[in-house]
Amino acid sequence: MPSYNVSTQALQRLPSYIAYLKSDACAGLQDVSARRIATALGLSEIQVRKDLSSVSRSGGRPKLGFDRLELITDMEACLGFDIVDSAALVGAGRLGQALLHYEGFAHSSVKIVAAFDTNPDVIGTSVNDVVVYPAESLEDTIRRMGIHIGIITTPAASAQAICDSMVDSGILAIWNFAPTQLKVPNYILVRSENMAGSLTLLSHHLAQTLGQRNK
Repeated sequence: MPSYNVSTQALQRLPSYIAYLKSDACAGLQDVSARRIATALGLSEIQVRKDLSSVSRSGGRPKLGFDRLELITDMEACLGFDIVDSAALVGAGRLGQALLHYEGFAHSSVKIVAAFDTNPDVIGTSVNDVVVYPAESLEDTIRRMGIHIGIITTPAASAQAICDSMVDSGILAIWNFAPTQLKVPNYILVRSENMAGSLTLLSHHLAQTLGQRNK
């Protein structure tokens, strides 16, 4: 796999580019410009051109833009679509089940292949074709299936213990939805989703906007 000098922000935008290039809006197009993509997605043309140039092998062509199919291939290679990463989810409650049903994973290289929970009512069931295993089988199952990505959707009280078990079993990257900061070795990547913090920012923005309107 070739190396890429792509920022985290650019990587997060690539799936949107791919989805647009595969949509009906681009059907039949041989070439596509950064301006067209930027306009369709409401982004800066300069930013889009920079993102595409960082992953495109050809770098695009003057006045023509990028070969659409070649660009899709280059972006999928950068995201590792040719190397599907398996993920294990712990916490098959409402949030966990919502993630298991999330169709957006079809535009990523990650596939959730196992879920775990302590609730006997969900253990042994399947959620969107993903089997829910008992929590005590977490480490053995992760090792046996060679899983390297963990997703935590449990209450904060149990998140660190689950994280520790994931690390011990070979997990190298963790997507954390629990409202707590996890302690991990330096070689483990953790991405935490602070939903309460995001809602606070939205509420603050709303208060400011309404306050200005009422002046």
